[in-house]
Amino acid sequence: MSESTQATPAKDERVKEISGFRQALIRPELGGIVGAVAVFVFFLLFAFDSGMFNAQGVMNWSVVSAQFMIIAVGACLLMIAGEFDLSVGSMIGFTGMMIAIFSVTLGWPVWMAIIVTFAIALAIGALNGFIVIRTGLPSFIVTLAFLFILRGFTIYLPQTLERKTIIGGVKDVAEGDWLAAIFGGKILGGLFQWLGDAGIIGVFERGTRAGEPVVDGIPMLIVWAIILVIVGHIILTKTRFGNWIYAAGGDAEAARNSGVPVSRVKIMMFMFTAFCATVFATCQVMEFGSAGADRGLLKEFEAIIAVVIGGALLTGGYGSVIGAALGALIFGVVQQGLFFAGVESSLFRVFLGIILLGAVILNTYIRRMITGER
Repeated sequence: MSESTQATPAKDERVKEISGFRQALIRPELGGIVGAVAVFVFFLLFAFDSGMFNAQGVMNWSVVSAQFMIIAVGACLLMIAGEFDLSVGSMIGFTGMMIAIFSVTLGWPVWMAIIVTFAIALAIGALNGFIVIRTGLPSFIVTLAFLFILRGFTIYLPQTLERKTIIGGVKDVAEGDWLAAIFGGKILGGLFQWLGDAGIIGVFERGTRAGEPVVDGIPMLIVWAIILVIVGHIILTKTRFGNWIYAAGGDAEAARNSGVPVSRVKIMMFMFTAFCATVFATCQVMEFGSAGADRGLLKEFEAIIAVVIGGALLTGGYGSVIGAALGALIFGVVQQGLFFAGVESSLFRVFLGIILLGAVILNTYIRRMITGER
């Protein structure tokens, strides 16, 4: 029988075909891309002349976006795995305070204080995951408990040891420390000096810093954000462990029956979330030179909102690190853009509520499109 006369395979009517347009709609990054484009267009139109897009303005909203981005990466992977961590903000305050106590109050080398603090944070993250797995309690409840526990210790410890809730002097003890520079330094200073000398970016014209560029380097906070986004994206999309994360959040029981170590995956995601929070805290402490008991307030909700804006489903099993990064970028641009545009800064919270509601509605529609629900 010739090829021309061979029968073509019958189309399976049980398989639901998805058009190219619908395939584009179910990309988790779609909401983040659309939102980012809309936000940049808006501020280009209404805040372009305010300095928002000169070198110093770009650095301002880039730093704020990087803060959101660091914690959003951890929250994203955990949410895809089907869990939440409401203790992120308290973890930021707690680990920042531990670094200050170890280095300033107890006199440890800063590198040792940072390493021990990371170990404590990872242990707490593992404990969070262990309790969730062993008890079957919702992660919302378990991590809400740790939100209060960690915040309580963050206030109690400095009051007991120093009779105050803010510990300063970290910059002084961190001078010349090799590990502190990885979290609190800057890179590409020579490049920015050249850009200033060439007139590409502005320079200070008066005072002791005359001739120096207004932006003297890229803070390590931004570098850490970029690294975590890249690593998180590669893990999620290019590795078997990434498939396990999706499977654990999509249908944990089916994943277990297929040989996926669901419990181990979820515990590791809790640990990674704690790691990201500690990176944020360490960069913050090195930048300000102090730790405060009120640091990190509401950061857990901002991280979740960034992830939801980025396309992750609250039910787990679906999302994107790139989408979460775009959600964080939207946060940073809007928070700083409102200031440049002369809008009352309190409206930023209004924006958060509106965009969260819109993102949840969009994600619900996408979930129904994927599952075929009506």
